[in-house]
Amino acid sequence: MIIIGINAYHADASAAIFINGSLVAAIEEERFTRIKHWAGFPKLSLEFCLQEAGIGYGDVDFFAIGRDPKAKLLKKIVLLAKNPAGSIAVIRERLLNSRKVSSIEKELSGISGLPESAFEGKIKQVEHHRSHIASAFFASPFEKAACLSIDGSGDFSTTMLGLGNNNQVEILDSVDFPHSIGIFYTAFTQLLGFPNYGDEYKVMGMAPYGKPVYTEQLSKVIRLTANGLFKLELAYFRPATEGIISYGNDHVPVVAPMYSERMVKEFGAPRGKEEPLSQYHKDLAASVQNITEKIIFHILKNLHKRTGSANLCLAGGIAQNSVANGKITSNTEFKNVYIPSAGHDAGISMGAALYVQHQLLKKERQPAIMSACTGTHFNNESIKKMLTEKGIVFSEYEDDILFDKVTDCIVNGGVVGWFTGRAEFGPRALGGRSILADPRRTDAKEILNIKIKHRESFRPFAPSILKEYVKDFFELDEEVPFMEKVLPVKKEKQKLIPAVTHIDGTGRLQTVCKNISPRYYALIETFRKKTGIPILLNTSFNENEPIVNMPVEAISCYLRTNMDMLVMENILVSRVATG
Repeated sequence: MIIIGINAYHADASAAIFINGSLVAAIEEERFTRIKHWAGFPKLSLEFCLQEAGIGYGDVDFFAIGRDPKAKLLKKIVLLAKNPAGSIAVIRERLLNSRKVSSIEKELSGISGLPESAFEGKIKQVEHHRSHIASAFFASPFEKAACLSIDGSGDFSTTMLGLGNNNQVEILDSVDFPHSIGIFYTAFTQLLGFPNYGDEYKVMGMAPYGKPVYTEQLSKVIRLTANGLFKLELAYFRPATEGIISYGNDHVPVVAPMYSERMVKEFGAPRGKEEPLSQYHKDLAASVQNITEKIIFHILKNLHKRTGSANLCLAGGIAQNSVANGKITSNTEFKNVYIPSAGHDAGISMGAALYVQHQLLKKERQPAIMSACTGTHFNNESIKKMLTEKGIVFSEYEDDILFDKVTDCIVNGGVVGWFTGRAEFGPRALGGRSILADPRRTDAKEILNIKIKHRESFRPFAPSILKEYVKDFFELDEEVPFMEKVLPVKKEKQKLIPAVTHIDGTGRLQTVCKNISPRYYALIETFRKKTGIPILLNTSFNENEPIVNMPVEAISCYLRTNMDMLVMENILVSRVATG
């Protein structure tokens, strides 16, 4: 049985392929187009998946599309009917997008050369949030678990609650658009001066610099409801019938201003691009983060009562809020939390395929997906060929010698580009496409921002820590394979790893397992033997672009920045003497 999942005509387009139940490949289209959050049809991702599987289009049994334009159709019509004049443009764009989703056979025919009839009966449309839930539950290690998908919106839902049991998920409840935590968070993200799609993480990073002094005011904007859910006070937001996200011919998602004049009147005008961040901005960010966490915990407490499960599977854009994720076990009755590596919309492709595989076809569950490394990969020979053609001097070393040279560079204050194995599926670099530095240095953040990143000073860098040492450095001993949680660093350890300890004493960690990431584990272990610290500072291998995907992109990033060393598999390119 071969199933391909697709997230198309939606932000973070992607594709994933399962063969006889096992994940073979998954990747985001932005890694090929080099355009963040690219939202067209993921042709290159789809073809990569077929290539990895060694098959053709005609060999695929089902194409699962993570979108169902017919979902909650009556509710959509009722909402639009309330303001027909303001809805014309929205209806036109939605219809156009729906036609694209509904004509997947035509799209597949065009790129494969096969007739449309070859795909008849093979297309399965899966509702957005059901895909999210499937991406978390069916990939998790839990036989039974409570499930929550929560984001801006998708197929007219913004939140969906469920209970997963073996190879089936029962949907328990949902919240309809426009009542959305995602819209709430995005509106204030824009007000704080970050208008681009996907900028919400900047507010999360800025929040610890402020105090949540505006939560009472914000409780008028979004309120908890007795049924364990929430509602927006819609007067603070852009009218829902005027549209939220649009996609141009360049397939880049553009978010309309989510706030209304009332929000501006009560919380201030949007911060200008060059306007400095004031204490008010930081306090507002802290307040937005605080009330978002309260709403999430409110939902989860109700979900736990309804399911009785100690296990939670979480997905959707809000599942990328790693600060909130790290507080779940301390603020709810859930003891075990699984969040997939692509909890955001890229994960829709994987989820749609899993939904078809288990919910519809009732296939048996497979072992949990605990590795995000499902993307591109290259061998030493292809890397050497590329460097030789470019006239770039390089060396080749066995692993032990290589790890020694790399860690020496890091210990001496160097910054290393680390490109090994398969690229990660999702927004986090997890030791496949990473930039590494010394977590002990108080100046590491400044060095990275001067040499490579050039990003806001309030944004933290992350620790990759050997799994066995989490309890020695963090207050909570939890498995965090996909860098999906922020946990408190023990006070006595904070001074040892200042480069990866945020201002509030926390760190967004990745636990590195020897069996899952043996090469990355061995590198960190080499650093531990030299320094006593089982941690490396890890940030994504990019410079204001999608994470590098190919060796040519890695060398390009290296050459245009001041990175000290670049490692691609066993090949070393260096600006410093390596002995």
